[in-house]
Amino acid sequence: MNGHTHTMMHSDAAAGQKPIRVIIAGGGTGGHIFPAIAIANALKQADNAIEILFVGANGKMEMEKVPQAGYPIKGLDIAGLDRQSLWRNLSLPIKLVKSFLQVRLIIDKFRPDAVIGVGGYSSFPVLRYAQSKRIPTFIHESNSFAGKSNILLGKKATAVFVATDGMERFFPKEKLFVVGNPVRKTIVESKIDHAEALRFFDLDPNKKTVLAIGGSLGARSINESLALHLDEFAQNDLQLIWQTGKTTASEYMMKGGGRKNVWVNDFIKEMEMAYAAADVVISRAGAMSVTEICVVGKPTVFVPFPLAAEDHQTSNAMNLVNREAALIVSDKEAKTKLIATVIALAKDETLQQQLHTNCKALAVNNADEVIAKEILKHIR
Repeated sequence: MNGHTHTMMHSDAAAGQKPIRVIIAGGGTGGHIFPAIAIANALKQADNAIEILFVGANGKMEMEKVPQAGYPIKGLDIAGLDRQSLWRNLSLPIKLVKSFLQVRLIIDKFRPDAVIGVGGYSSFPVLRYAQSKRIPTFIHESNSFAGKSNILLGKKATAVFVATDGMERFFPKEKLFVVGNPVRKTIVESKIDHAEALRFFDLDPNKKTVLAIGGSLGARSINESLALHLDEFAQNDLQLIWQTGKTTASEYMMKGGGRKNVWVNDFIKEMEMAYAAADVVISRAGAMSVTEICVVGKPTVFVPFPLAAEDHQTSNAMNLVNREAALIVSDKEAKTKLIATVIALAKDETLQQQLHTNCKALAVNNADEVIAKEILKHIR
């Protein structure tokens, strides 16, 4: 019955009637928001009449980034479990009830033909309610270790899009599509050359350059390792592009500032420039970072964030390490081992070439289009 009503609706849409409407729910970090926007853009590309509404969590990054990308967003008053302080979780049931009421209002008013969840706090209540109303739901799981709420939602989802093989242990096999992670077009289509990128950061085009990215909020172990060993970059004729992240940025900007071979700031908006400038990368192993690094094919040392849910960052990094496509240094060994590992890699052209070739082979450039096509197939 459901499929039938939707095909009828689409033939109406062709005759200038009701356009397809889609809700995209989730966020919390760039790793959820950028793929969500990429999927929205691909849907619009496939059918410009589609109406898209985002649902996020109030006070989170998506409330700023989604409108910047040109899409409307509604915020829920919701917070996830606080893993550090159980005391703060006491207000959680009240917030959950409130957010479910907000979700009901949004969905009943917007009446979507499909709901897509990308992970993050707001995904769960939105998809859960949509499933109770028999609206087709789709999940994009960016990590190689699925989150608990996605596993629950996957049971009733129409399709589940994943980044890596071997996800049958989390989701029903017949619903799985291995598509990779959507990457920002600016990075996929970048034509910036190495010298131009180094000029942008005011660095020497003849020196090997290390790019350190800890994620939008920063990575303490990476920042501390760099701060401790800054002199060694100059001693080894290396340059550093250092994104410190928002937290405690000023302290590190003081440390790195005034050095000719160091560019330091709390955030890099032009990531395509940063990747083009880099010979070697130091990075956390969030799904998005891992995906982007494969697309640009940069030799990388991953330092997985140890407190990520189910330690999924280690799992993401090992996916590459096992294929000889990246190196890994654990968070607790970062202070002693990270910079030595990076300097050794920067001097080893053969290893750089091997990592480049192997991670480039894992790159996926069109996940967003594949996802959009598959979703439209189900709801038209």
